[in-house]
Amino acid sequence: MALKRRTKISPEFSMSSMTDIIFLLLIFFMITSTMVSPNAIKVLLPQGKQQTSAKPLTRVIIDKELNCYAAFGNQKEIPVTWDELPSFLQDCAQKEPEMYIALYADESVPYREIVKVLNIANENQFKMVLATRRPDK
Repeated sequence: MALKRRTKISPEFSMSSMTDIIFLLLIFFMITSTMVSPNAIKVLLPQGKQQTSAKPLTRVIIDKELNCYAAFGNQKEIPVTWDELPSFLQDCAQKEPEMYIALYADESVPYREIVKVLNIANENQFKMVLATRRPDK
């Protein structure tokens, strides 16, 4: 008695579902990479034990060569001179009155340069946050 199968088992593999998953992952990584705004300027921050919960909108960065950069929101940092910094911060304050300014200063920056930025913020009554890095464990 010869039995015949009604359905044939196909040895082929369909890649269409795999390509769908790869495209979904590609879209996910493209979207999440645009949300992350890493600092392109290398600044070695001093260590601190406390971290702030305030989310600063404006960033002022001073690198070890004493170059000053500033950015508002998710924008890229632009180089500014010390004379342009007060007007830049005032423009940012007009856009967002309750903003925090985060100061990222390299640990080798002289204290007088940090005080310059703090004085500008104090004169204009801006809220400042000094950025630090977590201590290494």
